[in-house]
Amino acid sequence: MKRPILPFVVIALALLATPLETVLACTNVIVSRGASKDGSVYVTYSADAPFMPRLLHVAAATHAAGARAKVWGWEDDTVRGTVAQVSKTHGVVGLINDHQVSIAETTTGGLEELHDPKGLLDYDALMLLTLQRAKTAREAIAIMDALCQEYGYGSEGETFSIADKNEAWMMELIGKGREEKGAVWVAARVPDGYVTAHANLSRITTFPLDDPENWLYAKDVIAFATKRGYYDPAKGKPFSWRDAYHSNIDEIGRRACAGRVWSVYRRVAPSRNFSDDYFRNVPGAEDYPLFIKPDEKLSTGDVMALMRDHYEGTPYDQTKGVAAGPFGSPYRFRGLRWEYDGKKYLWERSISTQQAGFVMVAQSRNWLPDPIGGVYWFTPDDCYTSAFTPLYCGITELPKPYTVGDHNRFSWDSAWWIFNLVSNLTYDRWSRILPDVQKAQRAHEQKQMKLLGLTDTTAKRLFEDEPAYVAEYLTNHSVSTAEGLFRKWRKLAGDIITKHNDGYVNPRDGSEPKGVGYSKEWLRRVLAEQADILRLKDKAPSSH
Repeated sequence: MKRPILPFVVIALALLATPLETVLACTNVIVSRGASKDGSVYVTYSADAPFMPRLLHVAAATHAAGARAKVWGWEDDTVRGTVAQVSKTHGVVGLINDHQVSIAETTTGGLEELHDPKGLLDYDALMLLTLQRAKTAREAIAIMDALCQEYGYGSEGETFSIADKNEAWMMELIGKGREEKGAVWVAARVPDGYVTAHANLSRITTFPLDDPENWLYAKDVIAFATKRGYYDPAKGKPFSWRDAYHSNIDEIGRRACAGRVWSVYRRVAPSRNFSDDYFRNVPGAEDYPLFIKPDEKLSTGDVMALMRDHYEGTPYDQTKGVAAGPFGSPYRFRGLRWEYDGKKYLWERSISTQQAGFVMVAQSRNWLPDPIGGVYWFTPDDCYTSAFTPLYCGITELPKPYTVGDHNRFSWDSAWWIFNLVSNLTYDRWSRILPDVQKAQRAHEQKQMKLLGLTDTTAKRLFEDEPAYVAEYLTNHSVSTAEGLFRKWRKLAGDIITKHNDGYVNPRDGSEPKGVGYSKEWLRRVLAEQADILRLKDKAPSSH
């Protein structure tokens, strides 16, 4: 299937048909101000699908009375329709706007009968329109509700991460089906000092109806469920969002989705010793809490590391076992579900995945002016084998290599293709090549995290003394940094091919290439199958 360049960085899998395909999709982590080391608010997003992302920039603008805003379909560049435009729209870089509001999502599916394909707004259009209009996370929630009620919601159920420089929220939303326009939803503020995660499985169950500081919801969220028979108040049980609108969660959903939440939680709060029972489908197992307090406050590097996970160090470590091959590769190529001799199996679904289109970490900081405080750490492809680069939310241009490419044609000029190339060179010879990739990754990211403070200081002085030059300064810094990383990664691809060639490691110091062979563990497995074929005889056969 031809996949054109997309109108903005979002995730394709919500459009796929089956529940299994849907659970292949995205992962979000949300970190409140009090849970981060420096008071930043973070939202992460691994947008996972076999698609070509194009980094987005929409300039801030003013609009005439009566103007209409185009609503784009996103697997092609056709216009789905229009909505009433507002008088002023904000600038957007990726999925953060120039007021430091960021939005991400994971598709949760929910009851199929509540999907209304006639709804004008798919989740991606809803996110983009909202980012252009909202100055705060709370305002974003209200805008999303109003847009859905007026124009209809056309996607499946979604869980959104919505944050600004002060607050972070989780919002779950689903349509009303073909007969009724609009959507129902509930939103929970992440308590200060806490962290949460979601990964294609509804997280919100019961919630208070009288705490608007921390909980918001559609006015008919319970009435609609009651009308449709999803909830019976006569039974005396408190209303549960998930039980009403996501009652079709199955074993595959917990295995492929709840496991990613478990893995975030086990790493953020190891002292809690979170059980794996829920995601392993143990009967009666307790679900993971909606929010947790981390054992230690998280830095930007810590948050990035959470998105780099293959269950390492657990019984489900994907770098172990015969399926990891001779070089301990954590990747299991699709399909996720498979059968053998009439029995059904499921590969583990980790946060890091080869089908990632892009990964971002949106960072919002309330002690800096908005154009400087918002930083969009972005990488195309799988972030385990790629590197995040910082883009300030106040920039006016994008690095060109991050805006070009065709999913059906390799290009040395496309950042997505170059990062994808390095990833694919690494996957099959993981233990051999990964150290080279991680060395380059650390060199870039650690340098940029150190330079960020210096760049902030200069930009803040400009903001105070020469505000007209702030955007130009931030743009030059962001673009030159990203383009420099692109050139380094293109060189890295060539270095990998040169060094790791034909099963040898080329020291590149004039000495002979060295054979690397295989680990003892892998050789043991080989000998279990082929020892008699491979064994050398003690003596050569007689010639007589």
